[in-house]
Amino acid sequence: MGRNILFITTDQQRYDALGCNGGTIAKTPVADRLANSGINYRRAHNQNVVCMPARSTMITGQYVRTHGVVANGVALPPDSPSVAAYLHEKAGYRTALLGKAHFEPAFDLQGRWFENKMARQNSTGRYRGFDRMELAMHSPIGGWHYSLWLQKNYPDEISGFAPILTAQPGGDTGAPEVKYNPIPREHYHTDWVAARTIAYLDSLDPGDNWFVWMSFPDPHHPWDPPQDEARRINWRDLDLPAGYPGSREKIEKILAGKPRHWLDWYQGRFGNFEGGPGSFVPCKLTEDQLREVNAMIHVENELIDQACGRVLARIAERGWEPRTDVFFTTDHGELQGDFGLLYKGPYHVDALMRLPMIWRPAPSAKITHNEITEPVGHLDLAPTFCQIAGVPVPDWMQGKPLPTAPGSGRERVITEWDSQFAAIGMHLRSIYRDGYTLTVYEKSTRDYGFDLGNIPPMLAPRGPIADIRYDGTEGELYNLREDPMQWRNLWDDPAYAKLKSDLRADLYDNLPPERNPKLPVDAPA
Repeated sequence: MGRNILFITTDQQRYDALGCNGGTIAKTPVADRLANSGINYRRAHNQNVVCMPARSTMITGQYVRTHGVVANGVALPPDSPSVAAYLHEKAGYRTALLGKAHFEPAFDLQGRWFENKMARQNSTGRYRGFDRMELAMHSPIGGWHYSLWLQKNYPDEISGFAPILTAQPGGDTGAPEVKYNPIPREHYHTDWVAARTIAYLDSLDPGDNWFVWMSFPDPHHPWDPPQDEARRINWRDLDLPAGYPGSREKIEKILAGKPRHWLDWYQGRFGNFEGGPGSFVPCKLTEDQLREVNAMIHVENELIDQACGRVLARIAERGWEPRTDVFFTTDHGELQGDFGLLYKGPYHVDALMRLPMIWRPAPSAKITHNEITEPVGHLDLAPTFCQIAGVPVPDWMQGKPLPTAPGSGRERVITEWDSQFAAIGMHLRSIYRDGYTLTVYEKSTRDYGFDLGNIPPMLAPRGPIADIRYDGTEGELYNLREDPMQWRNLWDDPAYAKLKSDLRADLYDNLPPERNPKLPVDAPA
């Protein structure tokens, strides 16, 4: 019998959400124990800061420009490489994905993509190499397995969720997308995902080898955890986050030192509808609203941690714990008050790029506890799964197995952004190396992306579409040792000109060629 793999992902979770990474509000003892007995990667980055590109990198082990899902709204082709399929074919692994998949556009009212209609067809796979898929998203609308389960069994509970991407005010403070959800905790999607994972594990024979991806939709907005749990953290007791500059004057001074779309979003001249509600204007967010949003996020992080504990307990009961590797990470982060902002988008800073990433190797592997500071990325996960399964890393994977001790010699990690809307046309390329983050703004385009005129009414921008055009000379450079908050942009500082040139050359020397032709942007998602 070989080693099993439990791959746990959250959605839109910050590096410092966990106690083992410096978090002081949410109690995360399960994740902390995994880190304390395994390997905690202190500088793990995604290869894109939104859901679909990041998740496509996880399953393929490829850079975004290789698998082609350069933005939300670009569907990962069904025949794309899949580490789940590879483990099944080469090592006989049983495979499952329970929870959020999002390899295909989610706002799919016509059911164009199988991921969004498989539950309505009474299907649980196999698909993308998974023997079983039971899918959930952030709300019970739509045709995913969780949605249909709730609609069938508890239809009166559907209205308790907050609508997504509307910035609808709620909670005690009128905070965007906040709601105290009257749903019982056991019917909320966090516990549902854990329950379906346990049910799948219980269907397996003791001697089976398995790869199970348990994927929680939270703490991604909307922030609407069960109300019986939501009050466990009182937002009135919270300090403002360390990354929140304070006064509007100080926020605007910091943002004025960055490329134009930062300040334009804050002041309401640019609608960031690629990363959150297009109608959200950050300068209107009050400090109490930020406290309440953060309280809800902390609660959701605690519920995820407790759900993980139940699944790990079941694995131990089945006798699998000695030969089970456990991974914990997320797809991307959340601004969560940094720079006075919320949500995500074309903003390449630690809040969105730096990830929690923990690997608790199977005890039978006898890999010692370590903290790794060398940079690693999402594209290194699939090769690591192959190594655990004892199969060769295929040529189509572009990452390398994660290091298990310091001294790996790894130097850099790369993150990209390409707009899914032609009217925006931004292209960002970032490199982290030697304690610095550099982001190059390539020349804006208007010939690739979704036409805003074709957006469904529920997704149409409710704010301005600023005509921001970068000419290829703009960018950002941060010294994270001296400026961990990334408040001082060194891009135009003459003292850093040589370093900027070196990092830029290193970035482009290590980017693979772009997929040609590019995959189309089929729908906003």
